[in-house]
Amino acid sequence: MTSKIDGSTPPDKLTPHQRSLPKVNKVTADDITESLKAGFSDFLARPLMSGFFGLFYAVFGILLVWCLVWLDMIWMIIPFIVGFPLVTPFAAAGLYEMSRRLQRGESFGWSDILTVMADQRKREMGWMAFVTLFIFWVWMYQVRLWLAIILQNTSFSDFEGFLNAVLFTPQGWIFLAVGTGVGACLSAVLFAVTVVSMPMLLDRETNFVSAMVTSVRVVTENPVVMLGWAAIISVTMVVSLVPAFLGLIFTLPILGHTTWHLYQRAVAPAEE
Repeated sequence: MTSKIDGSTPPDKLTPHQRSLPKVNKVTADDITESLKAGFSDFLARPLMSGFFGLFYAVFGILLVWCLVWLDMIWMIIPFIVGFPLVTPFAAAGLYEMSRRLQRGESFGWSDILTVMADQRKREMGWMAFVTLFIFWVWMYQVRLWLAIILQNTSFSDFEGFLNAVLFTPQGWIFLAVGTGVGACLSAVLFAVTVVSMPMLLDRETNFVSAMVTSVRVVTENPVVMLGWAAIISVTMVVSLVPAFLGLIFTLPILGHTTWHLYQRAVAPAEE
């Protein structure tokens, strides 16, 4: 006759979902500097492959702007351009894998990186993509909401008319103030839950909720440094979008590679 033994599951029997969250390290401005240097080094190590991801992202942005013009939705161009960087973390998944292999001294080709990216659909990365795209969707629809509420009596038939309505009327100034405030909150939330969660999901077996919690812990335990990193990303992305998105060919890969190295410094290695 057997008897049940009460108690928790032994530590060595825990599943990846049950293990404790990883330790979060303190990071400094020097960590960001060193991560940027390592990210730039990764870009120079494989510039064509890295640049491909930036080019793909840039072309995607150009096509979407063209579609908005073709659909006569010119009022959505500026909100789209401003919100476009929100989906950057997911777009950089291939860059994280490149940095991971370069760090380990492993050789790799196009098929290796693309296969790893394709395999992410079977893992938790797909849920993180959903979170990212959902926040981007909320961003776009909150713009439509404020347009309807604040600029309801303002007419504009082209892009120039839209700019005049937004920049040179009291209603436009209110729209910009409210939209900027809401957008800043959404951006802060997305940054907090994705700053290290994307590379973490690629690097180790964990669930997307644990990855997001870890990412938020990195931000809350290093608020000043991570705010600085968010500012670097924001300014770099805005400058990159000015020349018809083409600046992303260079800046997106460097920021993606840098994010991987910052994750390595901010989150303790997974326990074997």
